[in-house]
Amino acid sequence: MGRSTVENSRKDFPILETKVYGKDLVYLDNAATTQKPMQVLAAVDEYYKTCNSNVHRGVHLLSQQATAAYEEARKKVSLFINAAFSHEVIFTKGTTDGINLVASSFGKKFLQAGDSVLISAMEHHSNIVPWQMICEEKGASLKVIPMDKNGVLELGLLPSLLDEKVKLVSLTYVSNSLGTINPIREIIKLAHEKNIPVMIDAAQAIQHLPIDVQELDVDFLAFSGHKIYGPTGIGVLYGKEKWLNAIPPYQGGGDMIKTVTFAKTIYNDLPYKFEAGTPDISGAIGLGAAIDYVNLVTLEAIQTAENDLLNYGLAKLAEIPGIRFIGKAEQRASVISFLIGEIHPYDLGELLDKQGIAIRTGHHCTEPVMDFFKIPGTCRASFAFYNTRSEIDLLVAGIKRAAAILN
Repeated sequence: MGRSTVENSRKDFPILETKVYGKDLVYLDNAATTQKPMQVLAAVDEYYKTCNSNVHRGVHLLSQQATAAYEEARKKVSLFINAAFSHEVIFTKGTTDGINLVASSFGKKFLQAGDSVLISAMEHHSNIVPWQMICEEKGASLKVIPMDKNGVLELGLLPSLLDEKVKLVSLTYVSNSLGTINPIREIIKLAHEKNIPVMIDAAQAIQHLPIDVQELDVDFLAFSGHKIYGPTGIGVLYGKEKWLNAIPPYQGGGDMIKTVTFAKTIYNDLPYKFEAGTPDISGAIGLGAAIDYVNLVTLEAIQTAENDLLNYGLAKLAEIPGIRFIGKAEQRASVISFLIGEIHPYDLGELLDKQGIAIRTGHHCTEPVMDFFKIPGTCRASFAFYNTRSEIDLLVAGIKRAAAILN
């Protein structure tokens, strides 16, 4: 493929040429999902055109080619996050699926009545509800690290929260509704000092920050392919080998077994123990292509571009009368949540849509965050490296026009 850079990357994303209501699309909803470069679309297309087949155990050529491509994608993910072994990479449907896998399998094995799981006050519902479900089943409790008015975790309380009843800590690396980047190294270190494993929801971090699971010493980490320019329906759960070997399978079926009789089933080795049934083969291949693309552009260049967009966006949006920013952490990703006076987020979002500008409105699957700030929801603009300052100017102008109508 040709050399992709931040400066010329927009040409790699055909959807950015789309017209919406006759206007150029301004796509600022990247925290919900990122757009897909031609290289990813081509990889998925090539798979279906040339080697569409089921993976593993097939003796015919197409199956062998599909298996090779699928396993090569696993290796790419493993290298991208610096896993010690490629079998520590489990393909899932997405972050939610990965968290549910750990909640179910870890919870069944290690949670007992009276135990607790510790999460944070800024979690996405997908890192709240699975833990509530397993805690209710086991008679355990859910504890929460509180946050302050700036959307920053109150880590001074963490040592006291990490008592002997806590069996696992699960928290987000980057808040999807506030943009806050949490100090996960410090949190992991404190938890490990008390022999408590840690799971990280990296759905909003994988596309913005370099992640080295060995350097972090994290026990479990989950993310979704569509957050990092890959297809929907594919995700990754990383787990340390010792933990993946220690917990039972999440689902039963084909490929996750070695042998089956009516008397007993012997489960497969890692990673297949956790990959029951036909996997999302094309999704994995597309994710591998997305990782190739990010490596070509480089995360360093992506970070530089997105930090520029974030700072420019904050400065320009601050000029709008009546704006209120929700979440003011110093360490943050390229996510800006805001309100304009008494205007409801949905009303503003609809009028921006008519101008070709796509943002996200609502509670962003973080209702406890909105309850904390005593608001029904926010408007959220989230930037990717392919966005531009001129698009932010269009957003600001669009908000001013919409506010004039709604006021």
